[in-house]
Amino acid sequence: MKIALAGAGAFGEKHLDGLKNIEGVEVVSLVGRTLEATQKVADKHGIGHATTELADSLARDDVDAVILCTPTQIHAEQAIQCLEAGKHVQVEIPLADSLADAEKVVAKQKETGLVAMCGHTRRFNPSHQWVHKKIRAGELAIQQMDVQTYFFRRKNINAKGEPRSWTDHLLWHHAAHTVDLFQYQAGAPIVQANAIEGPHHPELGIAMDMSIQLKAANGAICTLSLSFNNDGPLGTFFRYICDNGTYIARYDDLVTGKEEPIDVSQVDVSMNGIELQDREFIAAIREGREPNASVSQVLPCYQVLGRLEAQLEAQRR
Repeated sequence: MKIALAGAGAFGEKHLDGLKNIEGVEVVSLVGRTLEATQKVADKHGIGHATTELADSLARDDVDAVILCTPTQIHAEQAIQCLEAGKHVQVEIPLADSLADAEKVVAKQKETGLVAMCGHTRRFNPSHQWVHKKIRAGELAIQQMDVQTYFFRRKNINAKGEPRSWTDHLLWHHAAHTVDLFQYQAGAPIVQANAIEGPHHPELGIAMDMSIQLKAANGAICTLSLSFNNDGPLGTFFRYICDNGTYIARYDDLVTGKEEPIDVSQVDVSMNGIELQDREFIAAIREGREPNASVSQVLPCYQVLGRLEAQLEAQRR
């Protein structure tokens, strides 16, 4: 399986590290914003082709599939470009920054029949997988999820502290993780969704704080707090309040509500959520099946985000 990866930044390198652990997979082309920086990453990871144009990678006969780690604002456009070129595609979260664009990607996937997946990593983190398996087995039912997504990003920088060429977004990126995970874990669609936001940053033009409430059809609720103003600790922290126990997930770690560690090392073949989602992408292509977190499966998340955006726009008026 020969892969082209677009986006040689912080998250692109996480995928490159994960892909190295998957047997029979080779990254043969790397796309980045500037050639010099992209070539440096390509050399580091032993990738033979570096370019600044996605079209160059898509034109290669030896590329079977593409992983997009590019700016949010071009995810949908590039995903469609990959599918039209006959390449399977995994788009890093979010699928798009509008419902209309997300729907276009889903329509193109159905038209082509190719594998198209979105990087909703929380479905694959061992901590959340452990909870999901308990729910599927009938051992747990969610009463409430309490989620905090906190960063300190008053400047336009990435996870490596380097300047970004695009602006991140609390609703269309970071809320997407939790909105999708809540529906996935509750096993029921979201029937109520409310959002409020704080002031917009004078330069970045985005809300720096946001609060979201969700309710699933089965009665489970979720409270999500997001901030780019939080000066530590940073990251996303999930509290599952269930009918049979409380669990706190911090990325790939899981503890009980009393902070007792839970061993999730045997949940899957790796403890790396990014590697696990890449393994699912590769396996779905090889097996000719729909992957977990396919663009069709995650579309309900973007439908909810679209409703929330409409609410926020009405509040601004």
